Parts: sequence; C-alpha cells; structure tokens
Amino acid sequence: MNNQHITPVIIGIAGGSASGKTTVADKIIENFGHTSSVTLIRHDDYYNDQSALTMEERMQTNYDHPLSLDNALLANHLQLLLAGETIAKPIYELKEHTRSSETEVMHPTQIIILEGILVLEDERLRDLMDIKIFVDTDADIRFIRRLKRDIAERGRTFESVVDQYLGTVRPMHNQFVEPSKRFADIILPEGGSNFVAIDLISTKIQSILDQK
Repeated sequence: MNNQHITPVIIGIAGGSASGKTTVADKIIENFGHTSSVTLIRHDDYYNDQSALTMEERMQTNYDHPLSLDNALLANHLQLLLAGETIAKPIYELKEHTRSSETEVMHPTQIIILEGILVLEDERLRDLMDIKIFVDTDADIRFIRRLKRDIAERGRTFESVVDQYLGTVRPMHNQFVEPSKRFADIILPEGGSNFVAIDLISTKIQSILDQK
C-alpha cells in the first residue's frame, strides 16, 4: 500500500464509558469505507505493558486513570503514520491484564480514527488530531448500558459492575474524562443515534480530505 503522499486525517472520539463512541466510529467508517481507507485505533490497546507484574498486581490497575496508558508510544505511532510509515500496534489482552506478545501491523490510511475515553485528555494526542469529538451521554444511560454489557458479554456479576463503577469509573470520569470535553471541536449528544451530527462530521471529514 502506498499512501505516503497522503497525510492522514486523524479524528479523536472521546466520551464516557458506554457513551456510544464505538457506534459513532462505526458510522463514520460506514460513510467512508467505500471511498477511502479507514483505520480504527482503540486507545485500550495502548494500556501499559504489565508483564513484569504478578497477576494480583495487574488486577489492581485502575484502567480509567490516564497513567494506565502509554500515550508516549501512541503519539509516536501516530506521528509515524502521518509520515507515511507503518507501525506495529500493540494488542492488549484484557483477561491477562497485559499486552499480547503479538502486534498488529498497521499502514497509514486516509482516515485514522482514535477512539477511547481519554483520547482528549493528553495534549500530545490532541495536537495530532484534525477533528476532536466528545460523545456526551447522560451518566444514568451510560451506567445502564455498561451494566447490561458487562453482565451479558463479560460474565460479570451485578455487584462487581456496581463496585467498579462507584470505585473507579465514576470518579475517574468526573476527574479526567468529563473535563476533557472542553477540548472537543464537536460535542455530540445522544451518541450513535444522532444521525444529523454524524452527517455533519462526515461532511467536514470529506472537506479536509479534499483539501489534502
């Protein structure tokens, strides 16, 4: 693939856990998948390598805190993609609470979507983005979605989901995620069901692509 003459458009999509970030990313990919290459990078794959820690130590990690993420590596990888280089993106194994020994080779494409709750929190990442989006969904809706998802898809108990939400998810959201909303170019209420906003975002992406 030779896209080195094309400088990618980098779109950051942030928002609270279960706010609808993935749905928004998927809608954008649907709109552009037929005309250009789109790469989705999940911030979750850049959690710190914890292979040197015991499993008990790994399980104490607060995954909602910015320090759990290797943003220096992610910023470096984004710069390489912007320069037309390929990267070896880490793969994070949530069940093992550390990085996989395998990586995923990613090539630069016209559009790169960076999705995660804290992608707007770090200035190094924000400075590389062309469009910064914050998906703004009410806390009660996010909690209900997270509760249903974690029980159905991850085999969690009701009590464990509630304990985690009250212990780390909510306080970290209030301390780090919610304040990052002020850096957004676009605040998108209602997540993936806001078709008007997604159409406007897609139009803006197309205009940037046309200029490049």
